Amino acid sequence: MIIDGKKIAEEIIAGLGASLKGKRLGLVVGTEDPATESFVRIKTRVAQRLGVEIMCGELAELVKTCDGIIVQLPHPNAETLIAKLPPEKDVDAVGPNPLVRTPVAEAISEIFVRAGVAAGGKKAVVVGKGRLVGKPAAELLRSLGAYVTVVTQTSGSFEELQNADILVLGAGSPGLVGPDMIKKGVVLIDAGTSEAGGKLVGDAQPSCAYVASVFTPVPGGVGPIAVAMIFKNLSELVKRQ
Repeated sequence: MIIDGKKIAEEIIAGLGASLKGKRLGLVVGTEDPATESFVRIKTRVAQRLGVEIMCGELAELVKTCDGIIVQLPHPNAETLIAKLPPEKDVDAVGPNPLVRTPVAEAISEIFVRAGVAAGGKKAVVVGKGRLVGKPAAELLRSLGAYVTVVTQTSGSFEELQNADILVLGAGSPGLVGPDMIKKGVVLIDAGTSEAGGKLVGDAQPSCAYVASVFTPVPGGVGPIAVAMIFKNLSELVKRQ
């Protein structure tokens, strides 16, 4: 099963209706690269459809004027900014004491429900331990009862991938994982996004789709769902405010 992230995202966005019309989402952007520019464009397009105003600027000003805020990663001052991010406006759930789950964790959970994936008792491997993908994915899988191993390029062994029932990729390394590295029938969630040859690509080589029982392509898999979940989180935070 190849997951159609765009279709799922459309359903989530449609479900929000006009609930966010007139609200403001602040973006603190600190780098210029193709992946960051793509993410900002995608968020802006969805915001326009929902009647949400996107505002870019400094954190201190955005806290005063916006209903939700994203520190667009990577950012040279990420640690300092995230530490100052108010929980009631943290739509990415990266700061201290978040009130919602990270959009990627929400996206993975949504995919599991729709694909009928039960994580309890399964061996799960997460590649990468970043705050947007690796860390929240590992926390989600543990909460679902999976036995989780985290592998990075400096710790753990990539041989672990061969025994994984569920594999979540979040390294941001183009084509890092090939079909010969995974077992047949694995649930492969590719949430690693980077730029190669002017295109957005994932951590998994596309041919992994022929081995996996569930596969999320890049682009068009986890990404659109995660963006939709940003606005679902914004809606939840607005209700709490």
